[in-house]
Amino acid sequence: MRPVYPFDDAVTARAVVDDRGVLVEWNEGARRLLGWTPGEVLGSPAAHLLAGDPRPDFPRERRWDGTLTLRHRDGRAVTVWVLANRRSPEEGGGLFLVTPLENDAPRDPDDPLSRIDLMQSPCATAVYDERLRLHGMNAAMAEVFGGMPAERLRGLRHSEIGGHRQSEDFERHMHRVLTTGREDDVRTYVPIGVDGRAHAWLARMSPVTDPQGRVRGVCVAVHDFTEQYQARERLQLVNEASVRIGTTLDVTRTAQELADVCVPALADFVGVDLLDTAAYDNKSSTGPPPMPVALRRAAHTSITPGTPEAVLAVGRTEVYPATSPQGASLVTQHSVVLSEETGDLDKWLSWDPVRSLRVRELGVHSTMSVPIRARGVTLGVAVFVRFERPGSFTPDDVLLAEEVTAHAAVCIDNAQRYSRERETALALQRSLLPRTLPRTAAVEAASRYLPAVRGGTGGDWFDVIPLSGMRVALVVGDVFGRGVQASAIMGSLRTAVRTLADIDLAPEELLTHLDDVVARMSAGGEDGPGEISASCLYAVYDPISRRCTLARAGHPSPVLLPPDGPPRRVELPWGPPLGVGGLPFESVELVLPEDSVLAFFTDGLLEGRERDVDTGHRLLCEALAARSGSLEETCDHILRTLLPADGAYDDAALLLARTRGLPSSQVATWEVPTDPSLVAPVRRQVVEQLGVWGLDEAAFTTELVVSELVTNALRYGTPPIRLRLIHNGTHLICEVYDTTHAAPHLRRAKTWDEGGRGLLLVAQLTRRWGSRQTTEGKTIWAELSLRDEG
Repeated sequence: MRPVYPFDDAVTARAVVDDRGVLVEWNEGARRLLGWTPGEVLGSPAAHLLAGDPRPDFPRERRWDGTLTLRHRDGRAVTVWVLANRRSPEEGGGLFLVTPLENDAPRDPDDPLSRIDLMQSPCATAVYDERLRLHGMNAAMAEVFGGMPAERLRGLRHSEIGGHRQSEDFERHMHRVLTTGREDDVRTYVPIGVDGRAHAWLARMSPVTDPQGRVRGVCVAVHDFTEQYQARERLQLVNEASVRIGTTLDVTRTAQELADVCVPALADFVGVDLLDTAAYDNKSSTGPPPMPVALRRAAHTSITPGTPEAVLAVGRTEVYPATSPQGASLVTQHSVVLSEETGDLDKWLSWDPVRSLRVRELGVHSTMSVPIRARGVTLGVAVFVRFERPGSFTPDDVLLAEEVTAHAAVCIDNAQRYSRERETALALQRSLLPRTLPRTAAVEAASRYLPAVRGGTGGDWFDVIPLSGMRVALVVGDVFGRGVQASAIMGSLRTAVRTLADIDLAPEELLTHLDDVVARMSAGGEDGPGEISASCLYAVYDPISRRCTLARAGHPSPVLLPPDGPPRRVELPWGPPLGVGGLPFESVELVLPEDSVLAFFTDGLLEGRERDVDTGHRLLCEALAARSGSLEETCDHILRTLLPADGAYDDAALLLARTRGLPSSQVATWEVPTDPSLVAPVRRQVVEQLGVWGLDEAAFTTELVVSELVTNALRYGTPPIRLRLIHNGTHLICEVYDTTHAAPHLRRAKTWDEGGRGLLLVAQLTRRWGSRQTTEGKTIWAELSLRDEG
């Protein structure tokens, strides 16, 4: 111990021996005692200075005292009493040895230090002289110093008695009292005493003065407030656990937070093992799990870098019998504490030779297994281990570990419940969303859906719906809410949109009907009206006219990327969210050049914790402006630009559609005269047009379909009547328009009926058929598959 203060360093002999037995420190007092200079002994084995047995057996305790026979430089033997303190690894390890040289010096009876009677005081009290060397102490202080008598320690400095860094700090306070003459109070937490346990001390230091008022020493009175200190530390740990454990709904993260909170405050190593749900369903029973039990290592933490104490890696599973500490704690549903003091540590670890060997190698002296239980369900076990920290786990430590573990158990259970619900919601949502987008002649489409990494899964959805006349509907929506319920509502709304789309409603009319559907769903809920709300954007694109009609219900407007210009937001009239009811929806019609790209999305793509919607729109436009020939690549680029690397905080859906145009050469239109006798010339024109298109093999079926549709229009419709043929190489569509709004009905004609078989014949000859309403009338259409015909 190097001198800190300008006092005589030769009053005590000090030396430090490292863990290899080599002398690394040697002071002037040691030279005075044995005659060896530092240059002669430093770096050499300390055993060379022993005059007796060259290998004395030093106990492994932190402090030891006894008599050693040393070899003087002149060859004679010197027998001295030595106090040895074992240093911690943080202080460099080894042994710090010290012995006083002036214990037998005569005392001055007039010395103010000698006039103090300390023996009657119940308070641990000691007096240090002007050189901060122990002058005297009472029996209570001797107990603090491990029961050593004052005669042995007299003449040593406090830092030499303690042998650790805290004692050096304590000595600095004593020096301040000595030099200033003012009292000082110090709190310290150091390992003192024969048990080697750390104790909390409150020391009151006051100057000792002579009749002339000169400071002649320092009087130190210490009070042990370990219980109060530990109670405060336990309370602080519980409070810290309530703040640090359960910050997320991730099971592994929560288990890691439990381990991190308890190291090093309660243990040197903590491992958290959870029940392996693949081998044991923890929802099936509230009692102890069957033995042997499979546990998966969810997390662990150690004071040692690299966690060498862990026998099991994180994520690995091991089976534990009932005779193991982990198994016993789960069976009894109580904590199991083992220690070397009770002699049961080796017995309990005999089931696993690998663990038993690791325990001996690391010097583990105490373990504690605490079951993790929440709401009557067993979730796993937490294992606490001590090997550096002295002392076994006390009953107070067990209560503390159980309280912290109980808080963590509730958080782990919440995380597991959330994970199960999230997995269910994701599975439901994936089953309801389109796995692949249909290929249509109207658009080329690509999509992405990313569930939120935090919080429950939402109800975002998108769809591409082929319509009659080569048209296509593009849909994106968002159910307000999270979890399985939101996913189920999303599935219902997607089905409703598809059903309404099949009857070819205009976008604003479809949203009106969808609003009624949501209102009825809300009215049927247990919580009354207003429970369900959603947003939706519905667009219909016609590749023949290149027109796109859009309407929205509380949803963000899309972004349009023209083939020859920068991206821009499409301005749409605002519509209320679905479920509000009573308010109208308006649509906008756009003329889109071929190869225009429409970007539909939900608000989770634009909004973020550190940006607003306008910033999100700007980033989206910048990502779209980086044109790519592939919509799939564009989708990926948009997600990388707008979403954080660790995942979105809200569900995000993205649908990109590149418009296509159908050439006029693939469309043929005829005005049909109102004279039924002129239907035959119309049929011949149709057959001729099919020949021009190279579709002669489809002529027979097409002629029959056209004949039935035109005849029905002439019989039941109102002029003008128009016939249109559309083909794209795979399908041929026949459309007949008239100004009557009455829709046809498919029925089975009776045997004696003269008519009524036309639409039934059309349904049997075509792939599908239907009617759609327009502002002026209706259109009856039928679609033939050219591949089947070929």
